[in-house]
Amino acid sequence: MKFDFTYYNPTKIIFGKDSLNHLEEELSAFGPNVLLAYGGGSIKKIGLYDRVVEILKRAKKNIFELSKIMPNPTYRKVTEGAFLVRNHHIDLILAVGGGSVIDCAKAISACAYSPEKDPWNAYWICHRPVSHPVVPIGTILTMVGTGSEMNGGSVITNEDEKLKKGRVFSADLYPTFSILNPELTYSVPKYQMVSGIFDIFSHLMEQYFSGTDENTSDYVMEGLMKSLISSTKQALANPLDYEARSNLMWTATLALNTLVGCSKEQDWEVHSIEHQLGAYTDCAHGMGLAVISLPYYRYIYRYGLDRFVRFATEIWNVHPEGKTKEEIAEAGLDALEKFIKESGMATTLKELNATEEMLEKIANSSDLGGAYKPLSHEEILQILKKCYE
Repeated sequence: MKFDFTYYNPTKIIFGKDSLNHLEEELSAFGPNVLLAYGGGSIKKIGLYDRVVEILKRAKKNIFELSKIMPNPTYRKVTEGAFLVRNHHIDLILAVGGGSVIDCAKAISACAYSPEKDPWNAYWICHRPVSHPVVPIGTILTMVGTGSEMNGGSVITNEDEKLKKGRVFSADLYPTFSILNPELTYSVPKYQMVSGIFDIFSHLMEQYFSGTDENTSDYVMEGLMKSLISSTKQALANPLDYEARSNLMWTATLALNTLVGCSKEQDWEVHSIEHQLGAYTDCAHGMGLAVISLPYYRYIYRYGLDRFVRFATEIWNVHPEGKTKEEIAEAGLDALEKFIKESGMATTLKELNATEEMLEKIANSSDLGGAYKPLSHEEILQILKKCYE
């Protein structure tokens, strides 16, 4: 292993068809005032809203609501939620929805009692520690992809500054408990389902494509990627396949609960570029990642050639006989491209309503990084132009 590490994750996971039955028991650990945070009307359409409210009332909780949290949650929405937390002395934020709702809940918790004059700048730009009291968070997951149900990540868009930034908070802002019932994901439209699937894949690749050592984490990620590919095919063939949807849900959690990142350098350049794409287009996160990944990896793979060869042979079963290392690596990326297309994921920036005029702004506002090949803003622009073709 390249790095020593300390691993700690305080989130309690309650998984399965009957997991919501445990909500009342979990609520008993918190005070009476609950902020129920959710997105659009989907949780009402599937009857989840009524079930949660019934449980909250049975637990004798005072319910306050923050609704209409958008797929790319904004800092304005965060400040709205922070006001509700302070005004109603909230004891628990219960986030019901996908990763965006959960990300927003973490941001609200961090900002509600912040002593900072500008929490956005303090936490998402300068990454200062959150040392003041925060409000506990519980989650009920309805869409898989982000892994936010078991980590401290919070991606927020500042509309005024045209910046979409991720922040990893300490364990104090990990959800205290997360309820995961795969059946709650059945109603998610195919477009959103496959967007979430590629988000999972990208989380794994961002960690996998780094380092040159023989690492246990790499073997774990290879298993998760194989499971993801298999379960995706099953879920596309039958969206009500409980086993497939369960595997997708648990793979998403394991992909970004920080476990497989232990001892890894990690990359995250694809995510950085996509965040700024999202700031300008408000596109589905996973679809943006799908568009950017192939041009990015085709640009940098020679700098981490052995790992890309391993990706090709272990994940996509590329036969190495008679091929150079470059040809093996390229065949692996071709197989990834085939998976993207067959799954119905986006392949060009045009599909995501990006314009050529946006590309330079997106490139210049993206964070610079990269594990195998640190990029310049000009190189990011060239990659974006490839994404646009």
